[in-house]
Amino acid sequence: MREAEIRAAALEEFVRRGYEATTMADIGAAVGMRGPSLYKHVSSKQDLLASLMHTTMTALLHHHDEAVSGVDDPVQRLRRAVDAHVRFHARHRREAFVGNRELRSLVEPHRSTILGLRDTYEQRFRALITDGVARGAFRVADPQLASYAILDLGMGVAVWFREDAGPSENEVAWAQVEFALRLVGAATT
Repeated sequence: MREAEIRAAALEEFVRRGYEATTMADIGAAVGMRGPSLYKHVSSKQDLLASLMHTTMTALLHHHDEAVSGVDDPVQRLRRAVDAHVRFHARHRREAFVGNRELRSLVEPHRSTILGLRDTYEQRFRALITDGVARGAFRVADPQLASYAILDLGMGVAVWFREDAGPSENEVAWAQVEFALRLVGAATT
């Protein structure tokens, strides 16, 4: 229980101050503890950052796999994968912000682990697009660049989306899915 509070406070502080500017005393103050007392619950600020990023990446992978499970049609697979990607970023803006902005703050072996998970996530989109091209459902010259562009669609949502202003989550997800399908030249029926 206490560890979850500490993780939540660390996330908020990393968003607000940035990883480098956040101290263990800042995180401790946010949960009503002295900085040194945090070490009874967590091993280091670096481990907190790595844990937050790892949790985010494994959740993204899980949501992607769940979205495309049992779906064979490449257009529907991409539609569902992009929808899950966009909705995750709309609902977890702080985690996405820290995951993208603070990648530079990770040290080894955490950096390689997180980069490996990010690569795995991108490869899932690339494989989906490559399969769609091979099956004649998509017309795109470079599936890797297309996957990067689609991933950026979702990651951008974390920057500008607000629940209380602008288009709804459903409207954003629908539009981003349509953009992604156009981006890969999805065959229309």
